[in-house]
Parts: sequence; C-alpha cells; structure tokens
Amino acid sequence: MAKANKHSCWLMKTEPEVFSIDDLADAPNRTTCWDGVRNYQARNFMRDQMQLGNRVLVYHSNAAPSCVVGTATIARTSYPDHTAWDPRDPHFDPKCDPVNPRWFMVDIRFESKFAVPQSLEMLRRVPKLTPMELLRKGSRLSVQPVSQQAFAIIERLGSPV
Repeated sequence: MAKANKHSCWLMKTEPEVFSIDDLADAPNRTTCWDGVRNYQARNFMRDQMQLGNRVLVYHSNAAPSCVVGTATIARTSYPDHTAWDPRDPHFDPKCDPVNPRWFMVDIRFESKFAVPQSLEMLRRVPKLTPMELLRKGSRLSVQPVSQQAFAIIERLGSPV
C-alpha cells in the first residue's frame, strides 16, 4: 500500500539535554533515527505520511526558551522502533512485539542550524503562523505537520547558517 503524502513539512520536538540539534549535526553522516515516540497520532504521522526528502523543523522543548532551532530532512521512511522491545531502553514498551510492531521511527538528516532560534513568543508575533499546531494552547504533540508557508516563514526568520 502506498503511503499518503498529505504533508511535506513537519515539526519534531526533542529535549536538548536528551538529543539536540548539535547532536544531530555531530551524528555519523549527520543522520539519526527518531526513536522513542510513544503517541499514536505522532506515530501515525511518521508511519503513514512522512516521505523521503520531507523537510523538518527541529524544536527544542523543555528548554529556556523552547524554540525552533534548525532544519532536517527525512532520510529514511518509517520502520519498527526497536527500542520498544528492549527492556534496557527507557522507551521500552512491554506490550510491544517485534513480530507485530506498535511503534515506528524514521531517520532524519541534519540540514541547518538557525542563527536566531525561534521561540514560541517570537512565533506568536507572526500572524501568518497563528494556525500552527505548535502555537495552539495545550498542544503537546511531539511530531506534527507544518504548512509549507509556515516552514518557509520560520526558516527565513531563523536565518540558517
């Protein structure tokens, strides 16, 4: 079954003390798997809609301040998240089975780091970004679609180096 390509841009959240944009830039081939997602809606976006070459905004959550810090691209489409069945991994899910995987991940490749990280406060000042899921009160989704227009605005504001 072919994957739908409803969205071509995404936002993916990470805590910088766990895995930062600098960690991605320093990874072998500037690429890493995006594992540990344990939300069904976020999983469905990764599993069913992300395509090779889709662009990603990397967002540092639980940071001071939380902000979009750069861009990446999807380097490998979804495949089972092996951390789910590893009891030593913090993302272990005892209900998960390698034969019938519940959780999936994608690989992302570093593209750029913003010279000016874009905080929520800064993004909220841009009227054209108002519809973004990220800016909705109470939004906590770790993987979310982003319109191409919003992506372009944020990338321009971030002035990637």
